[in-house]
Amino acid sequence: LNADRVFPTASSIKIAVLVELYRQDQETRSGAKGKARLDDTYTFDPKDLVEDSRIMAGLTAGVTHVTNRDLAQFMVAVSDNAAANILIDRVGKDNVNATLRAVGLSKTMLRRKMIDIAAARRGDENVATPEEMVRLLEVIYKGKVLNNEATAALTKQLSTLKQSYIPRLLPENVQVANKPGELEAVRTDSGIVFATNRPFAICVMTAYDRDERAAERAISEVALEAYRYFEMRGKTSEYGRALPQAEKR
Repeated sequence: LNADRVFPTASSIKIAVLVELYRQDQETRSGAKGKARLDDTYTFDPKDLVEDSRIMAGLTAGVTHVTNRDLAQFMVAVSDNAAANILIDRVGKDNVNATLRAVGLSKTMLRRKMIDIAAARRGDENVATPEEMVRLLEVIYKGKVLNNEATAALTKQLSTLKQSYIPRLLPENVQVANKPGELEAVRTDSGIVFATNRPFAICVMTAYDRDERAAERAISEVALEAYRYFEMRGKTSEYGRALPQAEKR
């Protein structure tokens, strides 16, 4: 439903920033120069703070040093916007978009940094379609944008336990590599759900939300139904028969 409709991504666009960081780090390991590396360091400067920078706001100016990998963790785990903006500066907005185009995504765009209200008012919104976010997750999972080692590391980082909507109603032991997003009247979540034998990518995007809590519940309920479907598919034949479990020896 509305798979090709363009929505604001909110913080789900940070998946694309994360991919570009890992892609550039991968290139440096092959000898490329002038690219961002996961182990590059950043010294905290309070001028980089923006709204919703919960970890970065607690650092000590001029003293605290963190790596790009740390910034990525802040960006994924608590959606720290200052960390995201620093990484956007380091990897380059144009490079993020070029990588999105290289994997065939024409409607997914990083147009501005986080909490840039002036840009948003100009119409420079970060956008995507649900279908393209699913395709982005698919190329990540299938190793089409990163090598096996980088794919595993990115997926592990994206699987960091966080407050989000896709896993909310799922069994606690199910791995979910996702990034939610929220803006005024907007809720989104995009991720890979590792259902037994049938992992799947899912993206649910909402806008014009008069009741944001209801939108969050809707995302969780859609994710639960998708999980139930793929969990069953992982236990059945191609004809839909539930197959007996193999006997343990």
